[in-house]
Amino acid sequence: MQTFTNNAKPHMKYFMYARKSTDSEDRQVASIDSQIGELLKIAGRDDLDIVERFAESKSAKAPGRPVFNQMIKRIDRGEAQGIICWKLDRLARNPIDGGTISWMLQRGKLLHIQTYDRAYLPTDNVLMMSVEFGMANQYVRDLATNVKRELRRKAEMGWRPGQAPTGYLNSPDKEKGKRIITPDPNLFPALRRMIGMILARTHTLPQVHALATNQWCLRNRNGRKIALSTFYRMLSLPFYYGAYEYPGGSGIWHHGNHEPLLTKAEFDKLQAIIKSETTTRPKSYFFAYRGLLHCAQCGALVTAENKHKRTSSGRLIDYIYYHCTRRKDPNCRQKCIEEKDLEKQAKELLERIEIPQDFCDWAVQKLRGECGRETEMRANIIDQQRKAYDQCVQKLDKLLELRLSGEIDEDQFLAKKEELIKEKARLTELLRDSDNRVDAWLIQAEKALNFAQTARESFESGDDTVKREILAALGTNWTLKDGKLDVLIEEPLRHIGNCAKMVRTLQETSKSGFEPEKNAARRRETSGSAYECLKILRD
Repeated sequence: MQTFTNNAKPHMKYFMYARKSTDSEDRQVASIDSQIGELLKIAGRDDLDIVERFAESKSAKAPGRPVFNQMIKRIDRGEAQGIICWKLDRLARNPIDGGTISWMLQRGKLLHIQTYDRAYLPTDNVLMMSVEFGMANQYVRDLATNVKRELRRKAEMGWRPGQAPTGYLNSPDKEKGKRIITPDPNLFPALRRMIGMILARTHTLPQVHALATNQWCLRNRNGRKIALSTFYRMLSLPFYYGAYEYPGGSGIWHHGNHEPLLTKAEFDKLQAIIKSETTTRPKSYFFAYRGLLHCAQCGALVTAENKHKRTSSGRLIDYIYYHCTRRKDPNCRQKCIEEKDLEKQAKELLERIEIPQDFCDWAVQKLRGECGRETEMRANIIDQQRKAYDQCVQKLDKLLELRLSGEIDEDQFLAKKEELIKEKARLTELLRDSDNRVDAWLIQAEKALNFAQTARESFESGDDTVKREILAALGTNWTLKDGKLDVLIEEPLRHIGNCAKMVRTLQETSKSGFEPEKNAARRRETSGSAYECLKILRD
């Protein structure tokens, strides 16, 4: 376990921070009381002066935690120079807050962060902290992926995930995720009656809508009247004849196990009636980067348009332009940019982080060696926690024997039992929290290295969907100003970009490839060599 002695800074002050989210990403994390109990032990062991405690129950997957922000402001004012917390992911699970912590360390506003198993100092290389913050962010994203997988499985079993459409109910007698869809005893027959009136052509759709909302009290789940446009969309749902698409827009259709409201033939006839009473919508286009970019001047979204131009030879050429929607500022003067120019700048950004395959392989091999040493250290911690848990269980068994033999009375038994049960619960949380993430940082580092090595080539050869996914993975806060593309590159990739510069320098100055120079003098001369690259990629 890595610790920090406070002798060099006898007056250094610390803030204690404990956090547990009510969201599912923190379900296995120790409670706030357990975190505070362990942190007080660490503070006592290392003689750390805790001047104030901060605790909150709020997710860290997005910026905006009031208690955390208050603590950061007070550290910036110099009220404390260190933080003690359970793990780094208690401080941040998003790149904005993680970047704030890293920047305060580099500026010297923070001199020490102590977690239950290691210390972080301004003199440390920053990539390992960035990888841990990135790992915490990735955990939230992976959790979302797992939830989506379970929802797809439910859809394949014939039950549409999500809230049931009007006329149906989610069965309340089953737990969340396993609920089925049943007809609403009140709305289902009413909807069937409405559709019968439309199919019989005795009433038009607006007439049926007016009758349903004014006389039959048709309402949405919020108790409000259903708008006519919503009524049209509702009657166009294939779900009512027994089919649904999931995920939406994927083109994957499933046959539902719910009771259909009408037959496929009736549904087709209903759609023909709806089409005859409504106007046809204009053709829609898929633009790869629409919704990803914001205008740097006014903050509005950047949208796209498909333009056509006929050449002098009569050939029709399509152009795609991106420009500010001007929703926030109608007077925004930012000009448009053609998609090919946008992609040219995106490729230049990807080239900054690109690393050669042999360096990627070499770095992964070295980092795996570091992971092996950390695995052994963490295994010792888990072994100690397991022994403490076993001893607690033995004390409980011994306590019961003493009570049965009459050596202690009922009050003594209950008081000691409550104390041991709390201790057992605390140790259970600790064991659960010392999970299987021993090599998780290595997996995260390998993902980042492989992405940096292949992103540019994949961007050039991929379709619009692939290109969008690559840019979304590269960074956040994409902005466009004066035709220039800008982005906040994800923390690990930003440091890999620094490695890429060093690698290029190494290729120009060294003939030894990516293996570190054996000669010490040569090693000092090539500070931008493979050794420096590795220092950035490890703790």
